Amino acid sequence: MKDLISSFISFIHRVFSYDKWNIGYISQSPENLIHTQQLNGKINWLSEDKADYTADPFTANINGRLHLYYEELNFWKGKGEIMMTDNMHFKNKKKVNGIMEDEIHLSYPHMFTDSNRLYCIPETGRAKQVALYQIDMNSPYKFEKIRVLLEGQAFVDSSIIHYNNKYWLFTSVSGEQGVLYLFYADTLDAPFKAHKQNPINVASNVSRSAGRLFVVGQKLYMPSQNPKRCYGGSVMINEITTITETDFQYHTAFELLPQAPYDEGLHTINFEDGLLIVDGKRKVLSAMGPFKKVIRKLKSLNNAN
Repeated sequence: MKDLISSFISFIHRVFSYDKWNIGYISQSPENLIHTQQLNGKINWLSEDKADYTADPFTANINGRLHLYYEELNFWKGKGEIMMTDNMHFKNKKKVNGIMEDEIHLSYPHMFTDSNRLYCIPETGRAKQVALYQIDMNSPYKFEKIRVLLEGQAFVDSSIIHYNNKYWLFTSVSGEQGVLYLFYADTLDAPFKAHKQNPINVASNVSRSAGRLFVVGQKLYMPSQNPKRCYGGSVMINEITTITETDFQYHTAFELLPQAPYDEGLHTINFEDGLLIVDGKRKVLSAMGPFKKVIRKLKSLNNAN
């Protein structure tokens, strides 16, 4: 009887549950994270938005105010959009405009500053390009396309950092497991050259970026997504021990696990103004679960074509 009840409960969860992502933050510096190798206490989760996914959080300090950029996805639409809010809540969110005219899936709005300018490299894999956008500091929801950095493949989760006098662009190609692509340039407006070892063989839990690369004590660290348990299951912190035009070496330092009540997944981390911003996944039971899964699958197949 117990086995029958257990099987029934398992069936209900499998059929009627779906993923719900949210964003949270905690007071923690990069130095503290590397020293402790764990999250520094309880995450402060934002009040949930109605959207099914609010994930891939990136932040920027614009004119003294913290701005949050993230992916929003509703199962009924089946494609992600880049949203922005000027505080850590969703009440005054705005859709970012200026990122391509085509109706394609958008996610992973990688933000970075260079020469007092704010830039974004959003994921636009279906367009088969990695493009650089500049943000209007007076209207932070307005993006202007500056140039195409890479094209020709379905690049995903692209991250860039200026380190050792070069700009290093880390990216992956959709559907390719266990490989990382690395490109470099002397200046942000110069052509990006392919690393000699491309595609670089790495562990499956290192091949996709999980947020901005960061430096602690002159050492370069790369967060990466760990899909071994499930999609977006956890984040690995990897130390890049060698990075040159011809050589790339790394070792995985530790794993960051998701935290309740969003203990089903964690796949993006970023630092800003003493905060560590993360996303998290939980399961939601709903009678609409089966329909959302079907719609999501159909939309995904359509976006892939």
